[in-house]
Amino acid sequence: MPTTRFVLLYDYVENIVEKRAPFRAGHLTLANEYLERGELEMAGAFADPVDGAAFVFTVEDRARVEAFVAADPYVANGLVPSWRIKAWTVVIGGD
Repeated sequence: MPTTRFVLLYDYVENIVEKRAPFRAGHLTLANEYLERGELEMAGAFADPVDGAAFVFTVEDRARVEAFVAADPYVANGLVPSWRIKAWTVVIGGD
């Protein structure tokens, strides 16, 4: 199966910077595991305001992104009230 890029978009609760502290290490560990396997290209929170985040995955199946969401301590602990996954066709840049 060919690889596809997916963008995962998170919406954060208010005051996420303060609320995420107990879960941040687990969240970053998970993201780094995906990065080391080559499944996550980049990720980060939006700034000013910090109201969400974006992740760019390159995987064979959307289910890999869904697995990330299911395992993410931010989601499990209610810091991400909503999220969406979008298949992304890169036209400029990338490989």
